[in-house]
Amino acid sequence: MSSALALDLAQITKTYKSGSLEVPALQGVDLRVERGEYVAIMGPSGSGKSTMMNIIGCLDRPTTGSYHLDGEDVSRLDDNALATIRLRKLGFVFQGFNLLARTDALKNVALPLFYAGIGARERDRRAMATLQEVGLADRARHKPSELSGGQQQRVAIARALVNDPAVLLADEPTGNLDTRTSADIMSLFDALHAGGRTIIMVTHDESIARNARRIVRLLDGRIVADDAVAGDRSFTSF
Repeated sequence: MSSALALDLAQITKTYKSGSLEVPALQGVDLRVERGEYVAIMGPSGSGKSTMMNIIGCLDRPTTGSYHLDGEDVSRLDDNALATIRLRKLGFVFQGFNLLARTDALKNVALPLFYAGIGARERDRRAMATLQEVGLADRARHKPSELSGGQQQRVAIARALVNDPAVLLADEPTGNLDTRTSADIMSLFDALHAGGRTIIMVTHDESIARNARRIVRLLDGRIVADDAVAGDRSFTSF
């Protein structure tokens, strides 16, 4: 039976070691995110937000504490098991898009399905349906160099969604986009959230964060605020 929680971090710590020096990156973090929530994680450089995102994304393990993703304890899984979890339960959207330059949009979106062992015809069907979801089906045969920055990010979002992940993770998703295109991408995230997607976004930009429904703030490896977003959540620029 799947959990009502998309993710549950309990007393998470992460300490990095350099010789005899120990550097605490996270110190006793508790975070619960229900299915369908839209959460922004903020904090200054060195606050621990990147470390927290890596743990949530199963790219790293906590030093202590437990992490349940979609009801499954992933805290102590080995590298192969974590890779499988990432493929099945997580979708990643990055600032730099990370698309294959010589491959068209359809094949870029279908890539996670290839790694999941899905047949070519079904891969193409699902990839096209996901491109339709992000409003880019008419660019399915275009390569990244033939797409605008906003269109490339839509392709990247479609790739993150194609496996129907439990959680969509977005790391500075508008960092390489101008203000107008950023607003367009934020509108897409809003539509995905309205459709029931669980979204966790890391950003340094307050105006981007306020498009989420909840903002979690980190400082010195601890959560110092966790608040619902009040008022108008539409994109604004300072």
